Amino acid sequence: MAEHAHKDEHEHHGPKFYVKIWALLLLLLVVSIIGPMLGHRLLTLITAFGIAIVKALIVAAFFMHLNVEKKYIWYMLYTMLLMVCMFFLGTASDVMKPSGNNWTNEAAHRLIEQHKGSTSEGHHP
Repeated sequence: MAEHAHKDEHEHHGPKFYVKIWALLLLLLVVSIIGPMLGHRLLTLITAFGIAIVKALIVAAFFMHLNVEKKYIWYMLYTMLLMVCMFFLGTASDVMKPSGNNWTNEAAHRLIEQHKGSTSEGHHP
């Protein structure tokens, strides 16, 4: 009986519900486009990353129907995101440099030299 009441609580929403979610996503898109145009670095970061996270959560919750799943599904999602962040933080210090203790990224060095050459040529009168 309680299971049946729980299912009625989360019945399939009609098209109007999804159009409202779509409109909200469009509004957030407009804000994330206008934010960087204002020229403030902090505002750009908030609109670029903060709104992107909010939009991703809205899509996951409503279009992927995670809002009606059991709570452990959200815990699994957050665990996977945490693992991706840990992987990035663990490898970023090596990957974001052109060389390390036992390796060198020749392509990165060539790009750095090309950039140095193009900027120094542009400053000569």
